Amino acid sequence: MEGYRGISTPLISDNLNRIYGSTAHLRPLHRGAQLLGVALTVKTRPGDNLMVHKALDLAQAGDVIVVDAGGDVTNAIVGEIMMTLAMHKGLRGFVVDGAIRDVRAFAEADFPVYARGVTHRGPYKDGPGEINVPVSVCGMTVVPGSIIVGDADGVVAIPPDAAESVLRAAVSQRQREQAILSDVVSGTVDRSWVDQTLRQKGCSFDV
Repeated sequence: MEGYRGISTPLISDNLNRIYGSTAHLRPLHRGAQLLGVALTVKTRPGDNLMVHKALDLAQAGDVIVVDAGGDVTNAIVGEIMMTLAMHKGLRGFVVDGAIRDVRAFAEADFPVYARGVTHRGPYKDGPGEINVPVSVCGMTVVPGSIIVGDADGVVAIPPDAAESVLRAAVSQRQREQAILSDVVSGTVDRSWVDQTLRQKGCSFDV
């Protein structure tokens, strides 16, 4: 997991066929720290956070609590008290397909949280819900134990069985992109691939 520290979500997404990332509906609501941890998943009825509280009790240091609340933003699933509990347990963050509240506390903290929206309306605590099951978060499937990475571009979940191969590919791509950036700055970048690709697609330009 720690190998992903500093690896951007675009690099990871590119090496997961660009289909394992969250959509733009999920946005960062914290100060800017990278989200990096292991998924502890929760599926709950929209507007209810009873099982999220139970997940907080079960979670271990390094976990990210990933909540499928059906995308409903009528009631907040997580707030400042839950964030403080999570921080003191050594958790890495929250990803909520639903709403949070106490947004100022999150905005002023380095504890990562991604959510679909914000509301002052509090949650119910009636259930039902499930813990450690596959969930869907803004169209992204997350299985328990996935490595969760989040930054300003969004959140991506890396399936456990792909973690090592994706990391190698992402690091290699980062090296290639850094070399391209250096060539851009020095004025030696090769842009011939653009016209080559256009010709392959039957398109040509007269200059």
